[in-house]
This record gives sequence, C-alpha cells and structure tokens, in this order.
Amino acid sequence: MLLSSSVVRSCRILARQLSSRILATQSSFHNPSEHNCVIRYLHTTPCHHDNETHFGYQTIPESEKESKVKEVFERVAETYDLMNDAMSLGVHRLWKDHFVTSAAPKPNYKCLDVAGGTGDIAFKLHNHMSNINRDCEKIVVCDINKEMLRVGQERAKESGAEDAYIWLEGNAELLELPDNTFDLYTIAYGIRNCTHIEKVLEEAYRVLKPGGRFMCLEFSEVNNPVLSQVYEKYSHDVIPVLGQVIAGDFESYQYLVESIRKFPNQETFAEMIAAAGFEIVEYENLTFGVTAIHSGYKL
Repeated sequence: MLLSSSVVRSCRILARQLSSRILATQSSFHNPSEHNCVIRYLHTTPCHHDNETHFGYQTIPESEKESKVKEVFERVAETYDLMNDAMSLGVHRLWKDHFVTSAAPKPNYKCLDVAGGTGDIAFKLHNHMSNINRDCEKIVVCDINKEMLRVGQERAKESGAEDAYIWLEGNAELLELPDNTFDLYTIAYGIRNCTHIEKVLEEAYRVLKPGGRFMCLEFSEVNNPVLSQVYEKYSHDVIPVLGQVIAGDFESYQYLVESIRKFPNQETFAEMIAAAGFEIVEYENLTFGVTAIHSGYKL
C-alpha cells in the first residue's frame, strides 16, 4: 500500500524531531570554531516504504538497503583507501585532485563533504583553501558509517590538522543540518550507494546557500564500445579478486562493482540534478567516462 505524501512528510518531520541534538548541531554551524575534531552522531533514518530497490544486482526491500550498505563499508573501512589505489592503479587520486581543483573552494567557503568518511576529499579541500589563506573555514564531513568516519578522523590526527574538520554521522537522504548553510556540497563515490538518489539531491539543494554549488564525483558509463568491454571484464573479473586478496572480502567488492552498473548514466543523472532544482547543470567525463564530475548551482 502506498503512503500519501502527507504521511511521508510527517515521517520525515518526526525523524528530525527524534534527534535530541538538533538544536545544538544547528547552532554549531554558525560558529564552527567552537568545535574540535569530534564525531557527532546524528541518527537519522528516512521513512522507507515497502517498495523494492537494488543492492548491486540483487532486488531487496528498500528498508534493508541502508543496513546492507553500512555492513559493506564497515567491512572495507580499514582497507578502503588501499583498495582504491589497487582498483584504479592510483588514478583515483588524479580524479579527486581534478575534482577539488574544479570546485575551486575559497577560504571563506563553508564546505560539506557527504559520504566522505575516510577524508580524502575533505583533506584535499582543506589543502586547497589553506594554500590561499591559512585561516579557512572548518570542513564538515558527513558519512552514515562511523567506521569510515573513525578512519578519517585518525588520518586527520596523523596529519596534525584534526581541528580543521567537524565529523558527523548522518544520512545523506535526511541531513540534520540547517537550510541555506553551505557554499559547496561535495559527494564522491557515495551517491550510488544511497537508496533514494533524488532525496539526496533534494537535501543537497536544501542545505546549500543561494549561489551554492553541488558537485558529485562518481563512476559512470564508458561510451566507447571497445573500452567498455575491457572495463566491464576488468571490473567483474579482477576487482572482486583484488578485494579478496587485499581485504579478504570478495562479496563487498563485487557489490561495489555491481552498484556502479546500476547507477544512472551521465545524461540521466544530469537530468535528476536539474529536476532537484539545480541550474547550470553540466558534467565532465574523466578517463573516457569511467568516472564523471557533475555540477549544478542553487540559484
């Protein structure tokens, strides 16, 4: 039985009210200098219907996907960065560098990096801004998985820049963050794991200031037929085996490959971004479309 839109709205409002820390959290983003590198837990679970969705190539109830994805990233958290190097032969570092350079954040920007647990994008954003002016804004890193956040927090401490970040455990589909707060919203290799991509985009639009920019780095579709066949074979035959050898986990990396195949292609995703209200929507293919950068503005 489908729920009415008013019931869905009520569920979302109730979920927000259940967080006893929401007022403190909201006020914190108006004065982020009060915070050190502390993980602040935001337990926000969207109201799911009994519809079905995909988990890789499997079809499962929507209510199960969030927990299954969390299990995957709990298992891979410790070896996630190493596996990224192995799977992409290190090229993911160049993609991320180009992504942050394209974002061009200014030192006074309030930045939110979603699904950013291990900190790769946040660290690059901070380096970019601090090279312009050392006195730059703290970067908010949000991820649904506390194990990924723990790894990112440890890396921040090792770098000596732990005070540059605020770490939040939260759901991209229902962010416990105030409206019109951020100048830049980034999400890298995370949106394809969300149950409702359209809700993630709606939340991104909500928390961005007018004039703010949404940027997404995600695996996409290789349009060259020959390269596509090579990439397909490498993805399905090699990456899960690397997962087994390096991380002792075949199934998690098989899921990650399958999740790429289920994600919308470049044009379809650009249309979804525009449908969420963003303007000047565009995308750039990297490495023949293996990955793509999508961008849009809240005007």
